[in-house]
Amino acid sequence: MKSWSGNKIAPTSNLQNRKIYLWGGSGDTTVGPNVMNALNSQLSNFDTSADVSYVTTSGAVHTFPTDFDGSGDNSCSMSSSPYISNCNYDGAGAVLKWMYGTLNARNTGTLSGTVVSFAQTGAYGAAGMDTTGYLYVPASCQSGTTVCKLHVALHGCLQSYSSIQMKFVQNTGYNQWADTNNIIILYPQAIPDNTLHTVWSGTQLSNPNGCWDWVGWYGTNADQIGGVQMVAIVNQVAQIMSGNSGGSTPTSTTTLATTTKPTSTTTSSGSTGTGAPLYGQCGGYGWTGPTTCAQGVCTAYSTFYAQCLLPL
Repeated sequence: MKSWSGNKIAPTSNLQNRKIYLWGGSGDTTVGPNVMNALNSQLSNFDTSADVSYVTTSGAVHTFPTDFDGSGDNSCSMSSSPYISNCNYDGAGAVLKWMYGTLNARNTGTLSGTVVSFAQTGAYGAAGMDTTGYLYVPASCQSGTTVCKLHVALHGCLQSYSSIQMKFVQNTGYNQWADTNNIIILYPQAIPDNTLHTVWSGTQLSNPNGCWDWVGWYGTNADQIGGVQMVAIVNQVAQIMSGNSGGSTPTSTTTLATTTKPTSTTTSSGSTGTGAPLYGQCGGYGWTGPTTCAQGVCTAYSTFYAQCLLPL
């Protein structure tokens, strides 16, 4: 990670004082505890222990934990579809409260907001992704007058719409917390793919479970800035954050699919000047905010998003 920092991946300094939440079940034999233990240990090189929450739920298997019974969910001790279980543990609430601090009580009744579908095509789609993604937008965030947070919730393998329809969107509990706390939840969607691809190990593998790319199905840079799924999700986030008020949907460009390293576009005039803060947005489609940086260099990942980063 350190050798890739600020080059193939964003600077690892971004992890400093960043709230990170890890969860695992003691009965998980699909992934097991070793991977999560190793990740927790690795993060200790980049963040303080006070900013990393690592929780293990006794008896839980490979699942998304909740504290309520959702329609079609399975037992906490059963590792099967839809991999969402009442484990008497509010996973969504734990994540959101750890990241954002004290929240209003969740809405356990009829939600005020709306689930919106959008096209995951062009700049907003990529290999291994479905043609439709989803947003939960609370009523308070629909007028455009309230400043709302945006949280990206990625489903697991066998949890995309193609596998379990809307269960991940509706049964995980994110929407209940979002509804009362001005949080928009973005649910990008992967899709099962039975085509054989050469992965990082050099072997030929398909992706029948509709996982996000963690083995290199869709490019050797799948875990880097230019990975096609990474770029598509960043573009989705940038479009939502831009507050686009209309007009045609931007089309995909070659840059979106092939960029492996950002290019510098604007140099800051100093560390104490005006402009976007370090790691703040400084450009992109529909962006109306500052286009210079108070610190760092305005760095374009694509035509849709640019961020103030320290010079490489």
